[in-house]
Amino acid sequence: MPVYGLSAIIALVLIFSVVRAGSTRHAASPISWGPCDPSVVNDKSLSCGYFDVPLDYQDPSVGNARLAVGKINATGERRGTVFFNPGGPGESGIAILDQNVDLLLEVTGGVYDVVSWDPRGVGFLTTPGEVLCFDSLAEYTAFFNGTIELRGIEELGSFDNPADVDALLAQAETMQQKYEEVGQRCLQSPSGKYLKYIGTAATVRDMVAMADALEGPDTPINYFGVSYGTLIGSWFVNMFPERIGRVIIDGVLDPVIFADYEISTHFLHYLVSVDTIYKALVTGCALAGPAGCAAASEGDGPLDVDAKIQALLKTAYNAAHVNPSAPLTSGQIRTDLFFDIYSPTNWSALMNEGYLAAVQIINSEAQGNGSLQERSIDLPSSRGFVKRVSNDSPSYSPPAIWCADNVDLQGTTMADVFRSIIAGTRNISHIFGAGWYTQFYLCSFWPVRSVERYQGPFEKTLANKIIIGSNTYDPITTLAGAQRLAGLLGDDAMLVQLNGFGHTAIVGEPSTCIRNIYSAYMTNGTLPANNTVCEVDEDFGVFAGVTTAEILAHLSNVNV
Repeated sequence: MPVYGLSAIIALVLIFSVVRAGSTRHAASPISWGPCDPSVVNDKSLSCGYFDVPLDYQDPSVGNARLAVGKINATGERRGTVFFNPGGPGESGIAILDQNVDLLLEVTGGVYDVVSWDPRGVGFLTTPGEVLCFDSLAEYTAFFNGTIELRGIEELGSFDNPADVDALLAQAETMQQKYEEVGQRCLQSPSGKYLKYIGTAATVRDMVAMADALEGPDTPINYFGVSYGTLIGSWFVNMFPERIGRVIIDGVLDPVIFADYEISTHFLHYLVSVDTIYKALVTGCALAGPAGCAAASEGDGPLDVDAKIQALLKTAYNAAHVNPSAPLTSGQIRTDLFFDIYSPTNWSALMNEGYLAAVQIINSEAQGNGSLQERSIDLPSSRGFVKRVSNDSPSYSPPAIWCADNVDLQGTTMADVFRSIIAGTRNISHIFGAGWYTQFYLCSFWPVRSVERYQGPFEKTLANKIIIGSNTYDPITTLAGAQRLAGLLGDDAMLVQLNGFGHTAIVGEPSTCIRNIYSAYMTNGTLPANNTVCEVDEDFGVFAGVTTAEILAHLSNVNV
Protein backbone atom coordinates (compact mmCIF):
# COMPACT_ATOMS: atom_id res chain seq x y z
CA MET A 1 0.00 0.00 0.00
CA PRO A 2 1.88 3.42 -0.82
CA VAL A 3 2.15 6.33 1.68
CA TYR A 4 -1.26 7.14 0.46
CA GLY A 5 -1.81 4.19 -1.04
CA LEU A 6 -1.83 1.34 -0.46
CA SER A 7 0.08 0.79 1.57
CA ALA A 8 -0.83 -2.33 3.02
CA ILE A 9 -1.34 -5.04 6.21
CA ILE A 10 -0.68 -7.82 8.64
CA ALA A 11 0.77 -10.47 11.64
CA LEU A 12 0.50 -12.92 15.20
CA VAL A 13 2.89 -14.38 17.79
CA LEU A 14 5.01 -17.46 17.70
CA ILE A 15 8.57 -17.55 18.92
CA PHE A 16 11.48 -15.90 17.22
CA SER A 17 11.22 -17.88 14.03
CA VAL A 18 13.47 -17.20 11.11
CA VAL A 19 13.94 -19.35 8.08
CA ARG A 20 17.53 -18.18 8.21
CA ALA A 21 18.97 -15.83 10.79
CA GLY A 22 22.27 -14.35 11.74
CA SER A 23 24.44 -11.31 11.95
CA THR A 24 23.95 -8.28 9.77
CA ARG A 25 27.57 -7.18 10.02
CA HIS A 26 28.55 -6.03 6.55
CA ALA A 27 31.87 -4.42 5.77
CA ALA A 28 31.15 -1.55 3.43
CA SER A 29 32.40 1.91 2.61
CA PRO A 30 30.18 4.91 3.33
CA ILE A 31 27.94 5.93 0.46
CA SER A 32 29.50 8.26 -2.10
CA TRP A 33 26.87 10.97 -2.41
CA GLY A 34 26.28 12.84 -5.64
CA PRO A 35 23.51 14.19 -7.90
CA CYS A 36 20.28 12.20 -8.17
CA ASP A 37 18.77 10.66 -11.29
CA PRO A 38 16.56 13.44 -12.72
CA SER A 39 13.98 10.92 -13.91
CA VAL A 40 13.20 10.17 -10.25
CA VAL A 41 14.21 13.29 -8.30
CA ASN A 42 13.31 16.91 -9.09
CA ASP A 43 14.71 18.60 -5.99
CA LYS A 44 18.39 19.27 -6.69
CA SER A 45 19.13 19.72 -2.98
CA LEU A 46 18.84 15.94 -2.52
CA SER A 47 21.90 13.72 -2.70
CA CYS A 48 21.94 10.17 -4.03
CA GLY A 49 24.24 7.19 -4.19
CA TYR A 50 24.47 3.42 -4.09
CA PHE A 51 25.11 0.93 -1.33
CA ASP A 52 26.11 -2.69 -1.84
CA VAL A 53 24.77 -5.40 0.49
CA PRO A 54 24.85 -9.21 0.43
CA LEU A 55 21.89 -10.81 -1.30
CA ASP A 56 21.93 -13.40 1.49
CA TYR A 57 23.45 -12.33 4.80
CA GLN A 58 24.06 -16.00 5.64
CA ASP A 59 25.74 -16.85 2.34
CA PRO A 60 27.85 -14.01 0.94
CA SER A 61 28.96 -16.23 -1.94
CA VAL A 62 25.56 -15.65 -3.57
CA GLY A 63 26.60 -12.13 -4.52
CA ASN A 64 25.47 -8.60 -3.80
CA ALA A 65 22.45 -6.39 -4.18
CA ARG A 66 22.94 -2.70 -4.98
CA LEU A 67 20.54 -0.28 -3.30
CA ALA A 68 19.74 3.15 -4.73
CA VAL A 69 19.79 5.58 -1.81
CA GLY A 70 18.62 9.19 -1.45
CA LYS A 71 19.26 11.80 1.25
CA ILE A 72 17.75 15.06 2.45
CA ASN A 73 20.55 16.93 4.18
CA ALA A 74 19.94 18.29 7.66
CA THR A 75 19.20 22.02 7.65
CA GLY A 76 20.36 22.58 11.23
CA GLU A 77 23.20 21.23 13.31
CA ARG A 78 23.32 17.59 12.26
CA ARG A 79 22.67 14.94 14.94
CA GLY A 80 22.69 11.84 12.76
CA THR A 81 20.44 10.01 10.30
CA VAL A 82 16.77 9.11 10.25
CA PHE A 83 15.88 6.28 7.87
CA PHE A 84 12.50 6.61 6.17
CA ASN A 85 10.29 4.09 4.37
CA PRO A 86 7.10 5.33 2.67
CA GLY A 87 5.19 2.05 2.46
CA GLY A 88 3.82 0.17 -0.49
CA PRO A 89 5.46 -2.24 -0.70
CA GLY A 90 6.80 -1.30 -4.09
CA GLU A 91 7.05 2.46 -3.61
CA SER A 92 10.29 4.18 -4.52
CA GLY A 93 11.70 5.57 -1.29
CA ILE A 94 13.80 8.05 -3.27
CA ALA A 95 10.80 9.34 -5.26
CA ILE A 96 8.68 9.76 -2.12
CA LEU A 97 11.61 11.44 -0.36
CA ASP A 98 11.71 13.93 -3.24
CA GLN A 99 7.98 14.60 -2.96
CA ASN A 100 7.93 15.14 0.83
CA VAL A 101 11.04 17.15 1.68
CA ASP A 102 9.26 19.82 3.72
CA LEU A 103 7.14 17.32 5.68
CA LEU A 104 10.13 15.11 6.53
CA LEU A 105 12.25 18.06 7.61
CA GLU A 106 9.37 19.23 9.81
CA VAL A 107 8.91 15.81 11.41
CA THR A 108 12.65 15.41 12.07
CA GLY A 109 13.23 19.03 13.11
CA GLY A 110 15.80 19.57 10.37
CA VAL A 111 18.55 18.21 12.62
CA TYR A 112 18.98 14.86 10.89
CA ASP A 113 19.84 13.71 7.42
CA VAL A 114 16.77 11.85 6.19
CA VAL A 115 17.75 8.80 4.15
CA SER A 116 15.45 6.60 2.11
CA TRP A 117 16.14 3.96 -0.47
CA ASP A 118 14.54 1.80 -3.10
CA PRO A 119 14.46 -1.61 -1.40
CA ARG A 120 15.19 -4.83 -3.21
CA GLY A 121 12.63 -5.40 -5.94
CA VAL A 122 11.69 -1.73 -6.21
CA GLY A 123 12.38 0.70 -9.04
CA PHE A 124 14.95 0.61 -11.81
CA LEU A 125 17.93 2.00 -9.96
CA THR A 126 18.21 -0.72 -7.30
CA THR A 127 19.45 -4.21 -8.25
CA PRO A 128 17.47 -6.46 -8.02
CA GLY A 129 14.88 -3.98 -9.22
CA GLU A 130 11.28 -3.85 -10.36
CA VAL A 131 9.68 -7.26 -10.84
CA LEU A 132 8.12 -7.43 -14.31
CA CYS A 133 6.62 -10.72 -15.43
CA PHE A 134 5.10 -9.70 -18.78
CA ASP A 135 6.80 -8.04 -21.71
CA SER A 136 4.09 -5.41 -22.19
CA LEU A 137 0.71 -4.22 -20.99
CA ALA A 138 -0.81 -5.70 -24.12
CA GLU A 139 0.57 -9.14 -23.26
CA TYR A 140 -0.71 -8.87 -19.69
CA THR A 141 -4.15 -7.74 -20.85
CA ALA A 142 -4.41 -10.56 -23.39
CA PHE A 143 -3.37 -13.10 -20.74
CA PHE A 144 -6.11 -12.00 -18.33
CA ASN A 145 -8.73 -11.06 -20.92
CA GLY A 146 -12.26 -11.79 -19.74
CA THR A 147 -11.27 -12.44 -16.11
CA ILE A 148 -11.87 -10.63 -12.83
CA GLU A 149 -8.23 -9.53 -12.92
CA LEU A 150 -9.31 -6.85 -15.40
CA ARG A 151 -13.05 -6.61 -14.81
CA GLY A 152 -13.31 -6.98 -11.06
CA ILE A 153 -15.93 -8.98 -9.18
CA GLU A 154 -19.54 -8.32 -10.13
CA GLU A 155 -21.96 -8.53 -7.22
CA LEU A 156 -24.63 -6.49 -5.47
CA GLY A 157 -26.04 -6.64 -1.97
CA SER A 158 -23.24 -8.40 -0.05
CA PHE A 159 -23.42 -11.48 -2.26
CA ASP A 160 -27.09 -11.94 -1.37
CA ASN A 161 -27.78 -13.14 -4.91
CA PRO A 162 -26.82 -16.85 -5.24
CA ALA A 163 -26.20 -16.26 -8.95
CA ASP A 164 -23.35 -13.86 -8.09
CA VAL A 165 -21.82 -16.46 -5.77
CA ASP A 166 -22.06 -19.15 -8.43
CA ALA A 167 -20.61 -16.85 -11.10
CA LEU A 168 -17.58 -16.05 -8.93
CA LEU A 169 -16.90 -19.64 -7.89
CA ALA A 170 -17.19 -20.73 -11.53
CA GLN A 171 -14.05 -18.68 -12.26
CA ALA A 172 -11.97 -20.28 -9.50
CA GLU A 173 -10.22 -22.94 -11.57
CA THR A 174 -9.35 -20.53 -14.37
CA MET A 175 -8.01 -17.88 -12.01
CA GLN A 176 -5.96 -20.39 -10.06
CA GLN A 177 -4.36 -21.66 -13.25
CA LYS A 178 -3.66 -18.08 -14.33
CA TYR A 179 -2.03 -17.15 -11.02
CA GLU A 180 0.05 -20.32 -10.93
CA GLU A 181 1.25 -19.53 -14.45
CA VAL A 182 2.04 -15.94 -13.43
CA GLY A 183 4.23 -17.30 -10.64
CA GLN A 184 6.15 -19.37 -13.14
CA ARG A 185 6.45 -16.43 -15.53
CA CYS A 186 7.94 -14.37 -12.70
CA LEU A 187 10.41 -17.16 -11.89
CA GLN A 188 11.49 -17.23 -15.51
CA SER A 189 11.78 -13.44 -15.78
CA PRO A 190 15.08 -11.58 -15.32
CA SER A 191 14.03 -11.06 -11.68
CA GLY A 192 13.34 -14.73 -11.07
CA LYS A 193 16.70 -15.69 -9.59
CA TYR A 194 16.42 -12.84 -7.08
CA LEU A 195 12.89 -13.43 -5.79
CA LYS A 196 13.94 -15.43 -2.73
CA TYR A 197 16.25 -12.59 -1.68
CA ILE A 198 13.44 -9.98 -1.70
CA GLY A 199 11.53 -9.36 1.52
CA THR A 200 11.15 -7.40 4.73
CA ALA A 201 13.81 -9.18 6.80
CA ALA A 202 16.39 -8.42 4.11
CA THR A 203 15.20 -4.80 4.03
CA VAL A 204 15.66 -4.54 7.80
CA ARG A 205 19.18 -5.96 7.59
CA ASP A 206 19.99 -3.63 4.68
CA MET A 207 18.93 -0.64 6.79
CA VAL A 208 21.08 -1.80 9.71
CA ALA A 209 24.04 -2.24 7.34
CA MET A 210 23.52 1.31 6.02
CA ALA A 211 23.36 2.63 9.58
CA ASP A 212 26.62 0.84 10.39
CA ALA A 213 28.27 2.46 7.38
CA LEU A 214 26.85 5.96 7.89
CA GLU A 215 26.84 6.28 11.69
CA GLY A 216 29.04 3.45 12.93
CA PRO A 217 28.42 -0.09 14.24
CA ASP A 218 26.24 -0.48 17.33
CA THR A 219 24.94 3.11 17.20
CA PRO A 220 21.21 3.69 17.82
CA ILE A 221 19.17 3.62 14.61
CA ASN A 222 16.44 6.22 14.02
CA TYR A 223 13.56 5.21 11.78
CA PHE A 224 10.27 6.65 10.48
CA GLY A 225 8.01 4.22 8.62
CA VAL A 226 4.44 4.50 7.41
CA SER A 227 1.97 1.92 6.07
CA TYR A 228 3.96 -1.14 4.92
CA GLY A 229 6.93 0.69 6.40
CA THR A 230 5.46 -0.18 9.81
CA LEU A 231 5.94 -3.88 9.06
CA ILE A 232 9.59 -3.05 8.44
CA GLY A 233 9.48 -1.11 11.70
CA SER A 234 7.86 -3.81 13.83
CA TRP A 235 10.31 -6.40 12.48
CA PHE A 236 13.24 -4.03 13.01
CA VAL A 237 12.50 -3.18 16.65
CA ASN A 238 12.12 -6.88 17.48
CA MET A 239 15.02 -8.19 15.38
CA PHE A 240 17.40 -5.50 16.70
CA PRO A 241 15.90 -4.27 19.99
CA GLU A 242 19.31 -3.16 21.24
CA ARG A 243 19.76 -0.80 18.25
CA ILE A 244 16.56 1.20 18.69
CA GLY A 245 17.01 4.96 18.65
CA ARG A 246 14.07 7.24 17.91
CA VAL A 247 11.46 5.29 15.98
CA ILE A 248 8.01 6.31 14.73
CA ILE A 249 5.76 3.86 12.92
CA ASP A 250 2.46 5.22 11.65
CA GLY A 251 -0.40 3.25 10.08
CA VAL A 252 0.37 -0.15 11.56
CA LEU A 253 0.06 -3.39 9.67
CA ASP A 254 -0.68 -5.89 12.42
CA PRO A 255 2.48 -8.02 12.38
CA VAL A 256 0.85 -10.81 14.36
CA ILE A 257 -1.84 -11.58 11.80
CA PHE A 258 0.72 -11.45 9.00
CA ALA A 259 3.03 -13.89 10.77
CA ASP A 260 0.38 -16.54 11.32
CA TYR A 261 -2.17 -16.33 8.51
CA GLU A 262 -2.31 -16.34 4.73
CA ILE A 263 -2.96 -12.84 3.51
CA SER A 264 -4.99 -14.24 0.59
CA THR A 265 -7.69 -15.57 2.89
CA HIS A 266 -7.37 -13.01 5.72
CA PHE A 267 -6.96 -9.74 3.85
CA LEU A 268 -10.50 -8.57 4.58
CA HIS A 269 -9.72 -8.60 8.31
CA TYR A 270 -7.86 -5.36 7.60
CA LEU A 271 -11.01 -3.72 6.24
CA VAL A 272 -12.92 -3.47 9.53
CA SER A 273 -13.04 0.36 9.37
CA VAL A 274 -13.58 0.86 5.67
CA ASP A 275 -17.40 0.92 5.61
CA THR A 276 -17.35 3.54 8.38
CA ILE A 277 -15.03 5.65 6.21
CA TYR A 278 -17.46 5.25 3.31
CA LYS A 279 -20.20 6.51 5.62
CA ALA A 280 -17.99 9.50 6.40
CA LEU A 281 -17.60 10.17 2.67
CA VAL A 282 -21.34 10.24 1.95
CA THR A 283 -22.01 12.15 5.18
CA GLY A 284 -19.53 14.84 4.25
CA CYS A 285 -21.00 15.04 0.75
CA ALA A 286 -24.52 15.46 2.13
CA LEU A 287 -23.38 18.14 4.59
CA ALA A 288 -21.71 20.03 1.73
CA GLY A 289 -24.84 19.89 -0.41
CA PRO A 290 -24.87 20.44 -4.17
CA ALA A 291 -22.68 23.55 -3.85
CA GLY A 292 -19.80 21.46 -2.47
CA CYS A 293 -20.51 17.93 -3.70
CA ALA A 294 -21.86 17.02 -7.12
CA ALA A 295 -23.35 13.76 -5.83
CA ALA A 296 -25.71 15.64 -3.48
CA SER A 297 -28.99 17.32 -4.33
CA GLU A 298 -30.69 19.99 -2.25
CA GLY A 299 -31.97 18.45 0.98
CA ASP A 300 -30.11 15.15 0.55
CA GLY A 301 -28.93 13.25 3.60
CA PRO A 302 -26.17 10.63 3.66
CA LEU A 303 -28.59 7.84 2.76
CA ASP A 304 -29.63 9.75 -0.37
CA VAL A 305 -26.03 10.13 -1.50
CA ASP A 306 -25.40 6.46 -0.77
CA ALA A 307 -28.50 5.53 -2.79
CA LYS A 308 -27.07 7.35 -5.82
CA ILE A 309 -23.76 5.53 -5.57
CA GLN A 310 -25.51 2.19 -5.13
CA ALA A 311 -27.72 2.97 -8.15
CA LEU A 312 -24.59 3.75 -10.15
CA LEU A 313 -23.07 0.41 -9.16
CA LYS A 314 -26.27 -1.40 -10.10
CA THR A 315 -26.44 0.29 -13.50
CA ALA A 316 -22.82 -0.69 -14.18
CA TYR A 317 -23.55 -4.23 -12.96
CA ASN A 318 -26.55 -4.58 -15.30
CA ALA A 319 -24.69 -3.07 -18.25
CA ALA A 320 -21.75 -5.44 -17.82
CA HIS A 321 -24.10 -8.43 -17.84
CA VAL A 322 -25.57 -7.24 -21.13
CA ASN A 323 -22.28 -6.18 -22.67
CA PRO A 324 -19.13 -8.01 -21.45
CA SER A 325 -17.03 -5.30 -23.14
CA ALA A 326 -18.57 -2.45 -21.15
CA PRO A 327 -15.74 -0.04 -20.34
CA LEU A 328 -16.51 0.40 -16.63
CA THR A 329 -17.81 -2.35 -14.36
CA SER A 330 -19.14 -2.22 -10.82
CA GLY A 331 -16.15 -4.30 -9.78
CA GLN A 332 -13.72 -1.74 -11.18
CA ILE A 333 -15.57 1.13 -9.49
CA ARG A 334 -15.57 -0.68 -6.17
CA THR A 335 -11.84 -1.44 -6.29
CA ASP A 336 -10.89 2.08 -7.40
CA LEU A 337 -13.13 3.71 -4.82
CA PHE A 338 -11.45 1.72 -2.06
CA PHE A 339 -8.05 3.21 -2.86
CA ASP A 340 -9.51 6.66 -3.46
CA ILE A 341 -10.90 6.96 0.08
CA TYR A 342 -7.35 6.62 1.49
CA SER A 343 -6.92 10.40 1.44
CA PRO A 344 -9.74 12.73 2.60
CA THR A 345 -7.82 15.58 0.96
CA ASN A 346 -9.00 14.03 -2.33
CA TRP A 347 -12.62 13.36 -1.35
CA SER A 348 -13.92 16.62 -2.81
CA ALA A 349 -12.29 15.92 -6.18
CA LEU A 350 -13.50 12.32 -6.03
CA MET A 351 -17.14 13.30 -5.55
CA ASN A 352 -17.10 16.33 -7.83
CA GLU A 353 -14.99 15.02 -10.71
CA GLY A 354 -14.66 11.26 -10.48
CA TYR A 355 -18.32 10.72 -9.64
CA LEU A 356 -19.52 12.81 -12.60
CA ALA A 357 -17.14 11.01 -14.97
CA ALA A 358 -18.46 7.64 -13.77
CA VAL A 359 -22.08 8.77 -14.21
CA GLN A 360 -21.38 9.82 -17.79
CA ILE A 361 -19.64 6.57 -18.72
CA ILE A 362 -22.12 4.27 -17.01
CA ASN A 363 -25.20 6.07 -18.34
CA SER A 364 -23.74 5.72 -21.82
CA GLU A 365 -23.18 2.02 -21.18
CA ALA A 366 -26.79 1.62 -20.12
CA GLN A 367 -27.92 3.33 -23.32
CA GLY A 368 -25.79 0.99 -25.42
CA ASN A 369 -23.45 3.74 -26.59
CA GLY A 370 -20.39 1.95 -27.91
CA SER A 371 -18.47 5.14 -28.55
CA LEU A 372 -17.13 5.14 -25.01
CA GLN A 373 -15.19 1.92 -25.32
CA GLU A 374 -11.84 3.66 -24.98
CA ARG A 375 -12.84 5.98 -22.16
CA SER A 376 -11.81 5.42 -18.59
CA ILE A 377 -12.67 7.03 -15.31
CA ASP A 378 -9.88 9.11 -13.80
CA LEU A 379 -10.55 9.05 -10.09
CA PRO A 380 -8.00 10.64 -7.77
CA SER A 381 -5.79 7.75 -6.77
CA SER A 382 -2.96 7.11 -4.36
CA ARG A 383 -1.49 4.42 -6.52
CA GLY A 384 1.22 4.68 -9.08
CA PHE A 385 4.92 4.29 -9.65
CA VAL A 386 7.21 6.18 -11.97
CA LYS A 387 8.58 3.82 -14.59
CA ARG A 388 11.39 4.77 -16.90
CA VAL A 389 11.71 1.73 -19.12
CA SER A 390 9.79 0.70 -22.20
CA ASN A 391 7.99 -2.20 -20.49
CA ASP A 392 4.55 -0.82 -19.58
CA SER A 393 3.23 -4.02 -17.98
CA PRO A 394 2.04 -3.95 -14.35
CA SER A 395 4.68 -4.28 -11.66
CA TYR A 396 4.72 -7.47 -9.60
CA SER A 397 6.97 -5.95 -6.96
CA PRO A 398 4.17 -5.61 -4.35
CA PRO A 399 3.16 -9.29 -4.42
CA ALA A 400 6.82 -10.34 -4.74
CA ILE A 401 7.43 -8.68 -1.35
CA TRP A 402 4.11 -9.49 0.37
CA CYS A 403 4.12 -13.09 -0.73
CA ALA A 404 7.81 -13.72 -0.02
CA ASP A 405 7.14 -12.63 3.58
CA ASN A 406 3.89 -14.53 4.05
CA VAL A 407 3.42 -17.99 5.57
CA ASP A 408 4.36 -21.11 3.64
CA LEU A 409 1.99 -22.40 1.00
CA GLN A 410 -0.98 -24.07 2.66
CA GLY A 411 -2.58 -25.85 -0.30
CA THR A 412 -5.21 -23.12 -0.47
CA THR A 413 -7.28 -23.08 -3.65
CA MET A 414 -8.74 -20.09 -5.46
CA ALA A 415 -12.16 -21.38 -4.44
CA ASP A 416 -11.00 -20.99 -0.82
CA VAL A 417 -9.91 -17.42 -1.57
CA PHE A 418 -13.26 -16.66 -3.21
CA ARG A 419 -15.17 -18.08 -0.26
CA SER A 420 -13.18 -15.86 2.11
CA ILE A 421 -14.09 -12.86 -0.05
CA ILE A 422 -17.77 -13.81 0.00
CA ALA A 423 -17.73 -14.25 3.79
CA GLY A 424 -15.79 -11.02 4.29
CA THR A 425 -18.21 -9.08 2.09
CA ARG A 426 -21.12 -10.35 4.13
CA ASN A 427 -19.54 -9.91 7.55
CA ILE A 428 -16.77 -7.30 7.41
CA SER A 429 -17.20 -4.84 4.52
CA HIS A 430 -20.41 -4.75 2.52
CA ILE A 431 -19.14 -1.89 0.37
CA PHE A 432 -15.59 -2.94 -0.46
CA GLY A 433 -15.32 -6.62 0.39
CA ALA A 434 -15.82 -7.65 -3.22
CA GLY A 435 -13.00 -5.49 -4.53
CA TRP A 436 -10.31 -7.48 -6.35
CA TYR A 437 -7.03 -6.58 -4.64
CA THR A 438 -4.64 -8.55 -6.80
CA GLN A 439 -1.40 -8.11 -4.87
CA PHE A 440 -2.85 -9.91 -1.84
CA TYR A 441 -4.83 -12.68 -3.52
CA LEU A 442 -1.83 -13.91 -5.49
CA CYS A 443 0.08 -15.06 -2.41
CA SER A 444 -1.52 -18.50 -2.06
CA PHE A 445 -0.06 -19.34 -5.47
CA TRP A 446 3.25 -17.46 -5.37
CA PRO A 447 6.03 -20.06 -5.73
CA VAL A 448 8.72 -18.32 -3.64
CA ARG A 449 9.29 -17.46 0.00
CA SER A 450 12.18 -15.34 1.22
CA VAL A 451 15.30 -17.01 2.61
CA GLU A 452 14.58 -15.17 5.87
CA ARG A 453 11.29 -14.21 7.50
CA TYR A 454 10.70 -12.87 10.98
CA GLN A 455 7.62 -14.38 12.63
CA GLY A 456 7.90 -13.11 16.20
CA PRO A 457 7.90 -12.56 19.05
CA PHE A 458 6.79 -8.94 18.85
CA GLU A 459 7.27 -8.04 22.49
CA LYS A 460 11.01 -7.53 22.88
CA THR A 461 12.38 -5.04 25.42
CA LEU A 462 13.67 -2.06 23.44
CA ALA A 463 16.69 0.13 24.07
CA ASN A 464 14.50 3.24 23.74
CA LYS A 465 10.80 3.98 23.70
CA ILE A 466 9.06 4.38 20.33
CA ILE A 467 5.90 6.09 19.06
CA ILE A 468 3.11 4.19 17.32
CA GLY A 469 0.63 6.36 15.37
CA SER A 470 -2.78 5.54 13.95
CA ASN A 471 -5.93 7.15 12.64
CA THR A 472 -9.19 6.33 14.39
CA TYR A 473 -10.56 5.28 11.00
CA ASP A 474 -7.89 3.99 8.63
CA PRO A 475 -9.12 2.00 5.61
CA ILE A 476 -6.34 -0.59 5.68
CA THR A 477 -4.09 -0.27 8.75
CA THR A 478 -6.53 -0.33 11.61
CA LEU A 479 -6.40 1.28 15.02
CA ALA A 480 -6.82 -2.23 16.46
CA GLY A 481 -3.56 -3.31 14.81
CA ALA A 482 -1.71 -0.33 16.31
CA GLN A 483 -3.24 -1.05 19.72
CA ARG A 484 -2.18 -4.69 19.54
CA LEU A 485 1.45 -3.88 18.73
CA ALA A 486 1.54 -1.16 21.38
CA GLY A 487 0.14 -3.62 23.89
CA LEU A 488 2.78 -6.21 23.05
CA LEU A 489 5.60 -3.69 23.43
CA GLY A 490 4.12 -2.39 26.69
CA ASP A 491 5.93 0.53 28.29
CA ASP A 492 8.33 0.71 25.34
CA ALA A 493 5.66 2.10 22.98
CA MET A 494 3.53 5.25 23.23
CA LEU A 495 0.33 5.11 21.16
CA VAL A 496 -0.84 8.34 19.50
CA GLN A 497 -4.22 8.49 17.76
CA LEU A 498 -5.55 10.99 15.23
CA ASN A 499 -9.32 11.31 15.54
CA GLY A 500 -9.93 11.33 11.83
CA PHE A 501 -10.05 9.42 8.57
CA GLY A 502 -7.59 8.25 5.94
CA HIS A 503 -4.44 6.21 5.66
CA THR A 504 -1.85 7.04 8.34
CA ALA A 505 -2.01 9.83 10.89
CA ILE A 506 0.74 11.90 9.30
CA VAL A 507 -0.85 12.28 5.84
CA GLY A 508 -4.45 11.08 6.14
CA GLU A 509 -5.62 14.53 7.26
CA PRO A 510 -3.62 17.56 8.41
CA SER A 511 -2.98 17.70 12.16
CA THR A 512 -0.60 20.17 13.77
CA CYS A 513 -0.94 18.14 16.95
CA ILE A 514 0.44 14.97 15.31
CA ARG A 515 3.27 16.82 13.59
CA ASN A 516 4.28 18.60 16.79
CA ILE A 517 4.35 15.32 18.74
CA TYR A 518 6.46 13.60 16.11
CA SER A 519 8.85 16.55 15.79
CA ALA A 520 9.28 16.99 19.57
CA TYR A 521 10.07 13.31 19.93
CA MET A 522 12.57 13.25 17.07
CA THR A 523 14.35 16.47 18.07
CA ASN A 524 14.17 16.38 21.88
CA GLY A 525 13.16 12.83 22.76
CA THR A 526 9.93 14.20 24.24
CA LEU A 527 7.38 11.41 24.62
CA PRO A 528 3.63 12.01 24.60
CA ALA A 529 1.36 10.43 27.16
CA ASN A 530 0.30 6.97 26.06
CA ASN A 531 -3.02 6.94 24.20
CA THR A 532 -2.82 10.64 23.37
CA VAL A 533 -5.64 11.62 20.98
CA CYS A 534 -5.07 14.45 18.48
CA GLU A 535 -7.68 16.24 16.40
CA VAL A 536 -7.61 17.23 12.74
CA ASP A 537 -6.83 20.91 12.15
CA GLU A 538 -10.03 22.95 12.30
CA ASP A 539 -9.18 24.94 9.17
CA PHE A 540 -9.11 21.82 7.00
CA GLY A 541 -12.29 21.26 5.00
CA VAL A 542 -12.95 17.75 3.71
CA PHE A 543 -15.56 19.35 1.48
CA ALA A 544 -16.10 23.10 1.10
CA GLY A 545 -17.25 24.32 4.49
CA VAL A 546 -17.33 20.82 6.02
CA THR A 547 -14.80 19.80 8.67
CA THR A 548 -13.82 16.39 10.00
CA ALA A 549 -15.34 17.29 13.38
CA GLU A 550 -18.73 17.93 11.72
CA ILE A 551 -18.60 14.60 9.90
CA LEU A 552 -17.69 12.77 13.11
CA ALA A 553 -20.57 14.47 14.92
CA HIS A 554 -23.10 13.20 12.36
CA LEU A 555 -21.57 9.76 11.77
CA SER A 556 -23.41 7.86 14.50
CA ASN A 557 -26.74 8.72 12.88
CA VAL A 558 -25.84 7.14 9.54
CA ASN A 559 -26.58 3.52 8.73
CA VAL A 560 -25.64 2.53 5.20
